[in-house]
Amino acid sequence: MRSGYETVVDKQKKIWSSERGPDDAIGGVWETHQQPRINDCQNLIDQSTSGVVDVWLLQKTLEVSNQLIRAPDITITEMMLMCNPVRDHPGGTGWHRDFHPKSEGPMQGLQVDMMENGPSYVQWNIALYPDDVLWVVPGSHRRFNTEEEDRQMREDPKVPLPGSVQVDLKPGDGVAYTNLIWHWGSNYSTRLRRTIHGGHCSIGGPLFPYVYQGQWDTNMIFTRHLAHSARMTFERWHWLLSAQRDLVESNLRAIISKNESEFRSTLGSLHSGEKSRLTCVITLSKLVNEMSILSKSDVTRLPVTERRNRLLNRGYFGFYDNITKRFSEYEVDTLIERFYTLDANLQADTMQTVSWSPEKPSRYVLNEVPAGFEVDNFIESW
Repeated sequence: MRSGYETVVDKQKKIWSSERGPDDAIGGVWETHQQPRINDCQNLIDQSTSGVVDVWLLQKTLEVSNQLIRAPDITITEMMLMCNPVRDHPGGTGWHRDFHPKSEGPMQGLQVDMMENGPSYVQWNIALYPDDVLWVVPGSHRRFNTEEEDRQMREDPKVPLPGSVQVDLKPGDGVAYTNLIWHWGSNYSTRLRRTIHGGHCSIGGPLFPYVYQGQWDTNMIFTRHLAHSARMTFERWHWLLSAQRDLVESNLRAIISKNESEFRSTLGSLHSGEKSRLTCVITLSKLVNEMSILSKSDVTRLPVTERRNRLLNRGYFGFYDNITKRFSEYEVDTLIERFYTLDANLQADTMQTVSWSPEKPSRYVLNEVPAGFEVDNFIESW
């Protein structure tokens, strides 16, 4: 696995070097980033590197994620690799949770949905060399921030939070966690680091994922280099993801046509857990917000990279783009109207800041789901 991933790193280094600007270091991202991360390992897979996919197909990783997610099917979300920088970057990312109310919704909805129906997404760090970069605050995925945590974040977000623990991974160790937890990528030093990063996601489970599945399936060319059984697994996942996207389309079309029975039916398929279905509707509202950006005629003519950069959540471009292309600009505008009341209820009268993302203030409320607003109210707002 080390050998395969090192070949992937060498391939990516050449790409970063070729993409550098005229004033950038010769190595581009590899020489300048505090944590060089390969986000699309699948695009670098050939006969010499096909084995790097195996870690995501191992019974150990799949079984752990299956036990936690408790869905009929799961798929991997992305295949990434985190590397060490060429110079020390003490403090790393700073403490954070992997969501923002503007792009995912209030924390309360995500947390309650997870506690009632299980997690829809399990994130992994799997170390190829000793790695103690990750810190977490156990139990924080089930609650809001404490006053002490927010105060510490204002003073210095790059020191241990109260009650935090350092995750000490030996080669071959993996840690699985929900990305709603307080976590910190600390002390990005020059010590050799090759840590596999990604996750597994629910398909057809009790709740609809706020982390969208299959960032790899916009380009399936890499699967031709895999063993037959692995290729069949990816093709099955691709089929399941396509079916789920068809279901999302049907749900949105039911909203456009104000077909309540079809909306409730497809919502129940997307989020089979009867509790916290409003969280699924909020997730769909965030999708529609992204669709409103991608559907504009001046944006549709832009190159892919520029279109992706217009989004609030660029990491899910493949999913957003796939759904957006199924609707006309007029239909997307209609969806914006249908979600207007819900979206307004998710916002405050004044700008709100997020302690781990103070540079991205918005009117969207961090913690509480709007009181007294349920799926029935959403339907009535049409």
